[in-house]
Amino acid sequence: MDWDEIKQAYPDQWIIIEAMEAHSEGGLRVLDRVAVIATCPDGESAVDAYRKLHDEFPEREFYFIHTSRATLQIEERLWVGIRSIHAD
Repeated sequence: MDWDEIKQAYPDQWIIIEAMEAHSEGGLRVLDRVAVIATCPDGESAVDAYRKLHDEFPEREFYFIHTSRATLQIEERLWVGIRSIHAD
């Protein structure tokens, strides 16, 4: 499904989506094809559901988002790891 189809099918809702096909472009994660995994009653439950899915399936690409957003624009954040305060 694309974002317009999702917004139409799930108006004004928090949802969990999975990127089935995606690529990076200009600092953004572009989701070419997505699947709706779950609907959630509020943002807090969406975060909880996302965390559970991410913990169970860390290799899959999940996002939580509200369908009131006009576009599906996801900024990439690169994690470099944990730094020790005792670095030599």
